[in-house]
Amino acid sequence: MKDIPLLNLTRIHESMRRELDEAIDRVLRKSSFILGEEVEAFEREFASWVGKKFAVGVGNGTDAITLSLLALGIGAGDEVATTSLSAFPTAEAILRAGARPVYVDIDPATFNIDPEKIERAITPKTKAIVPVHLYGLAADMGRITQIARSRNIPILEDCAQAHGGTFQGKKVGTFGAASAFSFFPSKNLGAMGDGGAVVTDDEAIAKRVRALRAHGEEGGRFSHKYVGANSRLDGLQAAILRVKLAHLDEHNRERRAIASFYREHLDGASVILPSPPPGYPAEHVYHLYVVRVKDASQREGFRAFLEERGVKTNVHYPIPLHKQPAYPVSASLPNVERVVGEIVSIPLFPTMEKKEMEYVRDVILSWRR
Repeated sequence: MKDIPLLNLTRIHESMRRELDEAIDRVLRKSSFILGEEVEAFEREFASWVGKKFAVGVGNGTDAITLSLLALGIGAGDEVATTSLSAFPTAEAILRAGARPVYVDIDPATFNIDPEKIERAITPKTKAIVPVHLYGLAADMGRITQIARSRNIPILEDCAQAHGGTFQGKKVGTFGAASAFSFFPSKNLGAMGDGGAVVTDDEAIAKRVRALRAHGEEGGRFSHKYVGANSRLDGLQAAILRVKLAHLDEHNRERRAIASFYREHLDGASVILPSPPPGYPAEHVYHLYVVRVKDASQREGFRAFLEERGVKTNVHYPIPLHKQPAYPVSASLPNVERVVGEIVSIPLFPTMEKKEMEYVRDVILSWRR
């Protein structure tokens, strides 16, 4: 069989090609490229889909975090508790706001921040908690919300990998003072370029982010109340996202169906399948399907075995945030440090064909260690 990628964007886009062409043509005919009607329409539709009052389109998911923190009044001298198992932009966004990330270990069963360890990380300088809903599975927002309320600390959700995921029946992005979404092309809801959004019920936060995304402009054209950023969602990406948002629930169902196939048919494989604790009240949207080898020394052999047989893999993420050379931090995070040596992402994407799933299954089952 020909190579099976982690993600086949070409096939996904071909499945909605007519709608995408019409949306792109609509923008070209209006020549409205920066903010404008398409962005405003997408903001309304996305806010409604998440279940919040306001969505503010920004340039990317990193800026969505940074601008949210700034809108919350967080900056130099402040600390932000977050996970060390995430993409670097989670930490970068906190640092760009002027604050300092304080890393918390994970629950290896969910790959997400361990709520019981958040309390130990809180100091008088802690001004926000940023849980990341990693790989498409919601963090334990019940316990995290309790901790945050008891300490009067705002939550900013990093929802970059979990569009449509739920916890206790509520969508991610509805638990915090604000939430940050990325529309990087590979996301469950991805643009054809960069994009992001801040979602909130707080009108003041939405107003501040709108100003910050456009060089701090507020109170009229060329009147700059803040030192902001150039971080505006463009009309072309908004039009594309409107098309793809209409397919998102269907695509998430496809992702769950593929994960169910793997769970059923990879039972007995020489890898550990993703398996939240029994009764964990979250619905996964499988941005990534991440397995674990049983010993870190096996990972590169496993990946090479799959690669030789045309099954593409990746590692999300091989270097934990507290060990990134840009901002290394001394921290005792044994679960993170063990897991980063064992994790491997395998193919899962909407439009994946049954024969492709079966081939991935057969290759993994044939690897025995």
